[in-house]
Amino acid sequence: MLKFWIGLGILVILSPLGLIIPGLLKSSSAWGEWGVEEIEKLAGYVPRGLAKLSSFWNAPVPDYAFKGWEEKSLTQLSFAYIFSAIAGAAAVAALAYLAGKMLTKKKN
Repeated sequence: MLKFWIGLGILVILSPLGLIIPGLLKSSSAWGEWGVEEIEKLAGYVPRGLAKLSSFWNAPVPDYAFKGWEEKSLTQLSFAYIFSAIAGAAAVAALAYLAGKMLTKKKN
């Protein structure tokens, strides 16, 4: 179990690579994290289902940065990425823990 937490910690620390690499490659955003406008620019059209559902969900921390931090330095944005990774990992771990407790609950 310790190896799992060490590996997860390494991935959290490396998460700002998603911010750094697109800048080095001169791309607009990380691969697969395109908005409707970027998909239309790349593909020439927006799939009907995506256009219909694109406003249904908004990320709690859009672009992995805090509100108002969009123009901060790379170092500050890296901290926002790490915070986002920790928050996401903690949420998934908590849900997995609760699901495990509920599924293994013994009857008295």
